[in-house]
Amino acid sequence: MAEGFARAYGGDVLNAESAGLCPTSTIARETKDAMLEKNIDISTQFPKLFEPVESKRFDLIVNMSGFELPAPTSPPVLKWEVEDPFGASPRIYERVCQDIENRVMRLILELRREENGKRQARFGPGIASR
Repeated sequence: MAEGFARAYGGDVLNAESAGLCPTSTIARETKDAMLEKNIDISTQFPKLFEPVESKRFDLIVNMSGFELPAPTSPPVLKWEVEDPFGASPRIYERVCQDIENRVMRLILELRREENGKRQARFGPGIASR
């Protein structure tokens, strides 16, 4: 869900990739359905295994697993406590979907503010960038 929201809403400030500590072989139908309710199709996404050695190529890791990551990572780690809806009712999926969407949007807004601050610093006060 988080990757889907990040790709749909934040492509101007981030490049999202998702991975899990114990990924399943497929994305649950309920997850796909909850995302389609938001007009986001994640049918081309697939579960991937988190590889700590690969983490150094990222600027930030968002850990939603509820568990510690298996090895030290070089980028900062942001921990989000998110309910796992697997096996729950569609209503729970919808609630979790909304929670993740809100969190992703807050992160995107924060990244945009940081990006705008860099542009202002680069161009100085009173000079607009395009």
